[in-house]
Amino acid sequence: MSVSSGNPVRRRVAVVGTGAIVSGSHLAALTAHADRTELVAAVDVDPGRLVAFRELAGGAVTGYPSVDAMLDAERPDLVLIGTPPSLHREQTVAALKSGAWVLCEKPLTLSLAEYDEIAAAEEASGAYASVIFQHRYGSGAAHARELIAGGELGAPLVAHCQTTWHRDAQYYAVPWRGRWASEGGGPTMGHGIHQYDLLLHLLGEWDEIRAMAARLVHDTESEDVSTALVRFANGALATVVNSVLSPREVSRIRVDCADATVELTHLYGHRNEDWVYTPAPHVPADRADAWRAPATDVPSSHTAQLGGLLDAYDAGVRPPGSGPEARATLEFAAALYKSAFTGLPVRSGEIAPGDPFYAAMHGNHPDWAPEERA
Repeated sequence: MSVSSGNPVRRRVAVVGTGAIVSGSHLAALTAHADRTELVAAVDVDPGRLVAFRELAGGAVTGYPSVDAMLDAERPDLVLIGTPPSLHREQTVAALKSGAWVLCEKPLTLSLAEYDEIAAAEEASGAYASVIFQHRYGSGAAHARELIAGGELGAPLVAHCQTTWHRDAQYYAVPWRGRWASEGGGPTMGHGIHQYDLLLHLLGEWDEIRAMAARLVHDTESEDVSTALVRFANGALATVVNSVLSPREVSRIRVDCADATVELTHLYGHRNEDWVYTPAPHVPADRADAWRAPATDVPSSHTAQLGGLLDAYDAGVRPPGSGPEARATLEFAAALYKSAFTGLPVRSGEIAPGDPFYAAMHGNHPDWAPEERA
């Protein structure tokens, strides 16, 4: 929901990459916020795909073969990036240097070192870069976070975060998938990151992680399954599973608090009805009734996240999904990998410049980046 009123300012928007995610979710979000955005340009190295997108988008959308050419000609207010992960850092930094805000698909970068380059570009330009974590957005997630953070459900004690999806060999036939240099990792970076980002959003800072990972089925450089045990700063313990080996696909979060269990079960997006609250036996009915879902049902989506970013742009403040909170999710991924590769627990804040897992998610560990597959 927008906080603007009257005649809102329309931001000039460019998209980079015109594949399925941009022509689907991003274009739908721009259409939903047509009173606040004007799509003026699109960038793609594939001329045919670019033409198809311009026809789909309609209106006066100018096509460009490169980001630099588009930025020089258009000077957009906002750039939406939906290219393969290895291009995100370079394209985001270029957009920030031009003065544009950025909303980029996950992962924003392939390492903490790259993320800190973006943070430096933000500071130099005054613009901001956000990463798409659309599962944080929507009325159900906002309601759950408010209840947990406010103590309404009692102290968080135990949590489970599950991304059990299925991807076949054809999926990994796309050249950039499953490779450290182009994707940054396996399902820990490319699939489960949405759910454990939401878990971090609900429970706050984590303190320690112990993890395992394996390449059980797919002929990839990176893992196809990972698991982790996590201790949060508030004392809660959690399990996290990231898999692309699971025939029955589900995305699930469960948080057991002292006074209630809150559960979210979905696949690629959620609504209010996907959140279930179960009170503990000692909780009176009138208190449990207050936990009911809000009257307005806003699905988790790119549309919801874009609205929040536009609100921040109008207010001149850092948008959600950027800065330290976005870095924390990437740090969680790096810590999971470090623990899996080394067999040791990893503490929050441990991975700093000079640590091999700061520069790359595989940390140049010989068991996970063998020369013949790197």
